[in-house]
Amino acid sequence: MRRREILKGPAAALLGCVMAGAQRASAQPRTLPVIGYLGSETPERVASRLAAFRTGLADTGLVEGRDVAIAYRWADGRYEQLPALAKELVGHGIAVLVAPGGAPVVLAARAATETIPIVFEMGGDPVVLGLVDDLARPRGNLTGVSSLSVEVSNKRLEFMKELFPTADILAVAINPTSPTVGSQLVGLRTAADSLGVRLHLLEASREDVFEALFTEPRRLGIPGLVFTSDPFFAYRSEYLAMLAIRYGLPAITQSRDFPIAGGLMSYGGDFAQSHRQAGVYVGRVLKGEPPGDLPVQLVTRVELFANMKAASRLGMTVPPSILSSADGVIE
Repeated sequence: MRRREILKGPAAALLGCVMAGAQRASAQPRTLPVIGYLGSETPERVASRLAAFRTGLADTGLVEGRDVAIAYRWADGRYEQLPALAKELVGHGIAVLVAPGGAPVVLAARAATETIPIVFEMGGDPVVLGLVDDLARPRGNLTGVSSLSVEVSNKRLEFMKELFPTADILAVAINPTSPTVGSQLVGLRTAADSLGVRLHLLEASREDVFEALFTEPRRLGIPGLVFTSDPFFAYRSEYLAMLAIRYGLPAITQSRDFPIAGGLMSYGGDFAQSHRQAGVYVGRVLKGEPPGDLPVQLVTRVELFANMKAASRLGMTVPPSILSSADGVIE
């Protein structure tokens, strides 16, 4: 009896300590892992892409506010602010840094940290840009998703030539600050030679010069405008469509948002798919997979959209060869 009492005393004390500890733990707020999200634009401009990213997270069982927290930083189109915003996120105690929306964002993220995992979403070749050594085994702290948006700028030129088969010159809009503009121009010039057209280059890296992209071709009698792939253009599709309508100039961009807003055509990568894949990768990294072991995902789906109301307004006919291969025809 006495032996039982001797053992019972310390056991009860230990049990009390455990229960008290459990109560204190349950009373403390749960700390969620934090995702740093480096946005090149504003939440409004990327709303559909952000929704796709959250869907990708949910595919891995993670929900914002329940399982993870997200710290956002937005550059509002001022890409020169991206490096400072990336460093700010790195100092925020984040578990992973997301760099969606193009090469400028990824380059800023990479310059900010060599240790925190980075998941990017972009167009173009990450190896050519020096972001990873190998797509299959990127190693280091970077991995992500790349689409074919940059590679298909040539195809947009081909579509415009198909619309104007007798044209000997076409206008091309470029953003001179884009890290991929050089490689796109090499491809465009090669394609132009094979198509028998000259290129009239127009530069724009600010919204206040967008209007000249449409007025100059009209003044020079150039029948159509081809946009190179660049997130700065893609995120301003509605404004570009408004200008295309105002000046009555046929144009083709990379984003379906352009014909949906009243522009003529688009041909480019599926941004919803690439952002969703980025969300999946972030979830996998948070669950313990090293980013260097995750192959860079290539989103090969490319979509063609045409707006028939815009064609009618421009007094032109879209060839059946284009319509038959379109993923979306807006009546």
